[in-house]
Amino acid sequence: MQRRLVSNIISRGFGKFASHRFHPVLQKFINRSYVQLMGLDMDEFRDPAHYESLNALFTRALAKDRPIEDGCIAPCDALVTECGKLQKDRALQIKGMSYSIDSLLRECDASVVHDGEYVNFYLSPRDYHRYHVPCDMRVHRVVHIPGKLYPVNLRFLRKKFDLFVENERVVLECSTQGGGRFFMVLVGALNVGKMTLVFESRLQTNHTREVAIFEYEDLLMQKGELLGYFKMGSTILLFFEPGLFISSLQRGDKVRYGQRIGVLHEKQSQ
Repeated sequence: MQRRLVSNIISRGFGKFASHRFHPVLQKFINRSYVQLMGLDMDEFRDPAHYESLNALFTRALAKDRPIEDGCIAPCDALVTECGKLQKDRALQIKGMSYSIDSLLRECDASVVHDGEYVNFYLSPRDYHRYHVPCDMRVHRVVHIPGKLYPVNLRFLRKKFDLFVENERVVLECSTQGGGRFFMVLVGALNVGKMTLVFESRLQTNHTREVAIFEYEDLLMQKGELLGYFKMGSTILLFFEPGLFISSLQRGDKVRYGQRIGVLHEKQSQ
């Protein structure tokens, strides 16, 4: 409990600093220093001096449109840390270290994706922090599961068992146009106390210890549409029911939002 409180308090404190609007001269210095320190590629974005706070820089929108490829697309700019086939309810956090998606998804029926495909996307602090819809889909439920805010970088992934299970997360329970089931999981991390969804203003992460569930009757979203953003880098997990997703990814691939990562094999209507 104490470790959870420490990581959450640190994240809240950093969040206040990152949200503060300093004098424009100082803010420009902070922004440009961060860009240089982290090695951000700003070719697709506005000049760092434009952003009124570090949070505004972290959650920056693209200034140039990206092409949206066919098939299922990457929801974010990220490193693929693991991908492959679930062994019943077991997925790899990192090579040689597995965890239970039953424990990860908790309030959801994880059995629908047992033995299906999964992908782990790691967003570093230098990456574009917004996430998008990977395919035309319907959102049925959003489940916010409070937890700790451990770092999710490769070093920590290799040493902390059940990292994704312990960290705070937001689970989107979704279906494709053809009715295929999948889950999209937003995982919080140290200094990532806030995860947002553009369609759900009631979601308040790093704020409560109670699970919150939001249900929707007819929430349709189109491929490429903005879903929300992290404040700093973190992780997105995708889990597909068996036979639904045919991946073109390998561990270690670097992907960009809009890039094709595989195809959906929809069930034929009767």
